[in-house]
Amino acid sequence: MSAFPMQDSLTQGLEALASDVVERARRAGADVAEVSARRGFDLSVRVRLGKTELVEEAGHRGLSLRVICGQRVALSSTSDVTEDGIRRLVADALELAELSEADPFAGPASPDELCHPPHPDLELYDPRVGELSAAEAIQLAEAAERAALTFDPRMTLSEGATFARSTGASALVLSSGFSAVQQGSYASLSVAPVVEDEGGKKRRGHYWTASRYRDGLEPAEAVGAEAARRTLKKLGARKVPTAETAVIFDPDVSRSLIGSFAGCIMGGSIWRKSSYLLEREGTEVASPLVTLIDDPLILRAPGSRPFDGEGLRSRRNVVVEKGVLKTFLLDSYSARKLGRRSTASAARSGGIGPSTSNFLMLAGELSPEEIIQGTPSGLYVTEMMGFGFNAMTGDFSRGAGGFWIEDGKLSFPVSEVTISSNLDAMLKGIDAVGSDLVLKTSTAAPTLRVSRMTLSGM
Repeated sequence: MSAFPMQDSLTQGLEALASDVVERARRAGADVAEVSARRGFDLSVRVRLGKTELVEEAGHRGLSLRVICGQRVALSSTSDVTEDGIRRLVADALELAELSEADPFAGPASPDELCHPPHPDLELYDPRVGELSAAEAIQLAEAAERAALTFDPRMTLSEGATFARSTGASALVLSSGFSAVQQGSYASLSVAPVVEDEGGKKRRGHYWTASRYRDGLEPAEAVGAEAARRTLKKLGARKVPTAETAVIFDPDVSRSLIGSFAGCIMGGSIWRKSSYLLEREGTEVASPLVTLIDDPLILRAPGSRPFDGEGLRSRRNVVVEKGVLKTFLLDSYSARKLGRRSTASAARSGGIGPSTSNFLMLAGELSPEEIIQGTPSGLYVTEMMGFGFNAMTGDFSRGAGGFWIEDGKLSFPVSEVTISSNLDAMLKGIDAVGSDLVLKTSTAAPTLRVSRMTLSGM
């Protein structure tokens, strides 16, 4: 049985609409026609100091068409799904194809690699998320902020609390024979309290929860209380002297490291020769403690999908195994450019290109507390600012804040420092990996420690 009930209002008619556009494009002269039809609903509310500042609710729908004529590719999209809008969509795509240069590597995914029903049910959709009203969303945001502001008498300021939810469905129909529809949901709640430090300096904290399912969200009061705890810990933050030191990354920032790495393993980066990992397959690119996977088949996870953007059946790819680079992530185009096969990693957002799904560093055996206790001195990073990463060289430099570690304990808060190294050296220098992997986002990593980085402070 299909995992995607067609009677649901989100999916109703999407597959038929996409099929109709494919047939129109083929009759008009396209050798290949591929259509993605989408429908969704979004809600976002923000409250600040008990007052509602924002309520936005909107529905959206659209069609994206890719045609290939010979080896000339063109893309066109529209939010107008009337008869006239669809006619213009097809005509525009074919006109653009005539103006395009032929690309010898252009083409659809191989028909013998396409995924056919039954598709796995990955539990990506919770109807209760879409049923959550604006009034209920405001109540949740108010409860979270109230819990933060009443946590301690010093908590009198806030940048607000935000609740957002999204539900949507998409149909993918390819002239090569693939046709399927899927739907998903996602909700998040975040709070950002502010506390005044000595000299009038404002210290901002933050905490959030997110899930595809409503019952996967942490209670609003718990989110607010944790945001307050994190904010109060920043009181008295100061700089530290420049040093070479161990650096521990909290999960909210460690995922930024593997996100930078993910950009360097995409097929497009490899054939364009814009990655420091070029020709590094089969070699050590990280510590033996590091295993990185791209797994689109995890139940209820943010990046899960039963098939990729070209209709290939999703599969788990081990990218780095115990420190050794095993594969790049490829769609059909980059696979042809590199003389390989797709890793079923295509994403379709207008155009098609390789992308991660759930890109994860597998958890280790140590708790975050054990990692801190095993660190004589160093910096525990809870936030990073700016963007300082060069994919060609791996050079890494970011502003950071967190806590100084002394004798295995968090000693005092630290702000306004810069941490720098090279991503290759950082990943090879990981000497502790935590057990606290949580999939709030599609790129995730546990607490990890890099044995040595340059910290620039006073």
